[in-house]
Amino acid sequence: MNIALGIVAVLIIVAVLLLSTAVRVLREYERGVVFRLGRLLPGPKGPGLILLIPFGIDKMVKTELRTITLAIPPQEVISKDNVPVRVTAVTYFRVVDPQAAVTQIENYLVATSQIAQTTLRSVLGQHSLDELLAERDKINEILQDIIDKHTAPWGIKISVVEVKDVELPTTMQRAMARQAEAERERRAKIIGAQGEYEAAEQLSLAADRIAASPIALQLRYLQTLLEISSGNNATTILPFPIDILRPLQEAVKAMAPPPPSS
Repeated sequence: MNIALGIVAVLIIVAVLLLSTAVRVLREYERGVVFRLGRLLPGPKGPGLILLIPFGIDKMVKTELRTITLAIPPQEVISKDNVPVRVTAVTYFRVVDPQAAVTQIENYLVATSQIAQTTLRSVLGQHSLDELLAERDKINEILQDIIDKHTAPWGIKISVVEVKDVELPTTMQRAMARQAEAERERRAKIIGAQGEYEAAEQLSLAADRIAASPIALQLRYLQTLLEISSGNNATTILPFPIDILRPLQEAVKAMAPPPPSS
């Protein structure tokens, strides 16, 4: 009786071990690529409960379908206008064909990282520094398209490629700062000159209007006196228009004797 119970216990333990090696549970974002005696079985397995034949007959390689964030290490790049820059980027991709990702490439993570690095250096080397700084969206699209074409046979879909940072040499940063400062000074001078030109035009119009109406000059004189008197000044300077002295100047000229004839 004891021998029979021992045999049953051994059989139960063996059954549990076999069941643990034969049963796999895959999450919603996981897929399994199954090889039976080295041959690929059609179609990825999962999600849910997967039954495998034990004793090494079935082998399963698990892959994820979630988007993977891959940071591209800093790359030393020489731009089209021979400026050395240090560029960092990030790539977002996901597995769309688990079987191709397992059978067509040894390690799709390493392969995607390497192709992203080489493409980054190649593409950025074809653009000038101004383009790298001002047309980053366009460069991102070019990188995404080229990398996606290389990884498509591996069952990899490149979603986004973003250039994170473009690090310039210290001398180039100083030169760009001087250039930006000079540009701001140029704009300030242009705006100041334009303001003076517009002010001169308005003053010219005002002078023409006052010259056409002498009463306007008198009114402006009275207004100036009112503005001066409203202030708390110890000394008051009264502007005296020259037009008031013209009759007196004409009378003096009339009373002056004529110059002696030679």
